[in-house]
Amino acid sequence: MEELLSGIHQFHTQVFNREKDFYSKLVAGQSPSTLFIGCSDSRVDPTIITQSNLGELFVLRNAGNIVPSYGASNGGESATIEYAVSVLGVRDIVICGHSGCGALQALLHPEKLAKLPLVKSWLNHAEATRRVLDENYSEVKGEALLKAAIREHVLMQIENLQTHPCVAAKLQRGELTLHAWVYRMEKGDILAYSTEDGRFATLTGLDPKEAKKRKVANVRKVKR
Repeated sequence: MEELLSGIHQFHTQVFNREKDFYSKLVAGQSPSTLFIGCSDSRVDPTIITQSNLGELFVLRNAGNIVPSYGASNGGESATIEYAVSVLGVRDIVICGHSGCGALQALLHPEKLAKLPLVKSWLNHAEATRRVLDENYSEVKGEALLKAAIREHVLMQIENLQTHPCVAAKLQRGELTLHAWVYRMEKGDILAYSTEDGRFATLTGLDPKEAKKRKVANVRKVKR
């Protein structure tokens, strides 16, 4: 807590006072271009890994970067998505998983959740991911299975996202683009999925025009 209090003082005296004009503009309202859906993991900060300024990202974070299918949850995820799409008019939605995800490790080892009933209940929203792994990756083990789980899980959340009416409507009109990303902590880069080649590839070093092509096509089914 001492570190937080010191940081608050430093922000007010050094950052806020130096950039008052910028913060005054933020008071008037927000117009982020992107809804960023990521994991709550303290090691993964959307604004840092994308080097975004305040006001550029509308951020939704939870354990495991899960997007429940429309109507499957009474949590704040659906409301946040609806507000971002219908009110703020975001043009892009990123779902970003990350290496070493604890939620996905728990999904692979449910015995670890015996004393965490709420976490276990939350991960029920990732049942489709678990089923994909059971049926298509039965021979894969260890770190390779976790790597596959993280990528398949992001793609499954993209499918869930498309069940939300506000998202489906904007996709149909071509007013929204979906992006499936995986942040690799050990390398500090982002892997992005593209339906053009059906694989994840790093965005680092790509020409901006090529990087923009690494997106999920605006269709209901996601090609893997």
